[in-house]
Amino acid sequence: MTLTESRPDDYIKIDVAFVRPMEGASTSEFALKPEGDQTLVTWATTGHNNFIGKAFCLFVDPDKMLGGYLEKGLAQMKTVVEAGAGN
Repeated sequence: MTLTESRPDDYIKIDVAFVRPMEGASTSEFALKPEGDQTLVTWATTGHNNFIGKAFCLFVDPDKMLGGYLEKGLAQMKTVVEAGAGN
């Protein structure tokens, strides 16, 4: 993962390189929007699939494969942010 852009309290962009189960690349973007005493986080991931990647997605559900990791990442982000809120 490579952090390519960051605007405090607003936006983060990360380029991600995958090696398993196949090589690939994607971009993850986090948009941060204050809402009262909380922050709404929108996490978007984009990338391109070649023919093999598209065929792979016909047989393997990407949400089932990655969804747990995304949920875990958001939960960890929440923990870090809330721990720092008292500082």
